[in-house]
Amino acid sequence: MLKRRLSLLALLAAFTLVVAACGDSADTTTTSAAAAPTTEAPTPTEAPPTTAAPATTAAPATTAAPATTMAEDPTAASLVTLEQQCETYGGLQAPAGFTANLVTDIGKVDDGTFNQFAFEGLMGAVECFGIDNTSFIETVSEADYEANIATSLTSDPDVIVTVGFLITTDTAAAATDNPDVDFIGIDQFLLEYPANMVGVLFNEHEGGFIAGVLAAALTESNVVGVVAGREDVPPVVKFVNGYIRGAESFNPDVRVLSIYNESFTDPAKGASDANQFIGEGADVIFGAGGPTGSGGVKAAAEQGFWGIGVDQDEYFTTFAGGTAPGSEFLASSAMKRVDLAVFDNIAASIQDTFAGGFYILTAANNGITYAPFHDADIPADVAAAVEAARAGLADGSIDTGVCGIDGLFLGEGSACDG
Repeated sequence: MLKRRLSLLALLAAFTLVVAACGDSADTTTTSAAAAPTTEAPTPTEAPPTTAAPATTAAPATTAAPATTMAEDPTAASLVTLEQQCETYGGLQAPAGFTANLVTDIGKVDDGTFNQFAFEGLMGAVECFGIDNTSFIETVSEADYEANIATSLTSDPDVIVTVGFLITTDTAAAATDNPDVDFIGIDQFLLEYPANMVGVLFNEHEGGFIAGVLAAALTESNVVGVVAGREDVPPVVKFVNGYIRGAESFNPDVRVLSIYNESFTDPAKGASDANQFIGEGADVIFGAGGPTGSGGVKAAAEQGFWGIGVDQDEYFTTFAGGTAPGSEFLASSAMKRVDLAVFDNIAASIQDTFAGGFYILTAANNGITYAPFHDADIPADVAAAVEAARAGLADGSIDTGVCGIDGLFLGEGSACDG
């Protein structure tokens, strides 16, 4: 498994990433990586018109980002829209012929979570900066990663966004072989990055912690659940263990049910997992596994149990802006601002300020937050507890107890343990 291949590297880099996971900048150097076997790739698809992005805020790390404007909604004080973010660039325009492409993780650009948020960041940049050319490729299987990047490169792009932890090696290899192209790797950790590759990382354990506090504050059965994606993907583990710690911090007696899945794209399996947890007494379900997790959230909400989304605001995706059944039971979503990271790093490429290295988003810089409650009838004391958790993570007064490198609990053999 890729996690096993990287585990030794992660341990060797523990000190560096402990600092990085807290939002500090890291030095950037050059690296190379072996390419995976090539398989035939699909033809890039022209990107459709941009979709509206939920509110968001910026989080500079290695690559500088401009200041952001805060939203007025007190339950979403850490959010700013891409339209607002665009205004901070003062009319910046891409040069003629500038090309920005995207290669998804397994799944589609309308999957309602991770890939879609990256796509929305791309399309927001296209609209804001007047980018002439863009295309995307939707990955079907892991075997297609290298070939899909190679196909994207045939259009001579200025920047390529690749999505997901599992595509890291192929992205790094392509960046090394194509030094004139800027690469934005979402959820991609390396000990050393090529000078033309940014690894966008998140403190997902903080988002999971916020979701856990929300779940424990809402539950009446004292049992909550989380339907997750693959256990060999550290961001997923960080979400799950952060959720456990957050729930326990609010109520030490809460019982947290969790399950990992082999696929991120199996909503039927996610629904089955959620139904199993509901049968065991759970009345809140957090989905932390792309469309698989969303299937669990949707199944719970449609039956009148609380659901908590992930990555972006699933009120606008999984629940179709409140028109889908159960939308009033979507309590919130644990958001990681993939869209903003893509947007700001494309801007850096246009400005010729792009620099390889970490670009880390946390609760402290508003890259990790939670979505508005929308149609959900969330009691004031619950809302206050959730905001207190977010604020405590942001100011450092709350520690999740989860390693920001591999997602394991501190003191239990994590890469953060001395």
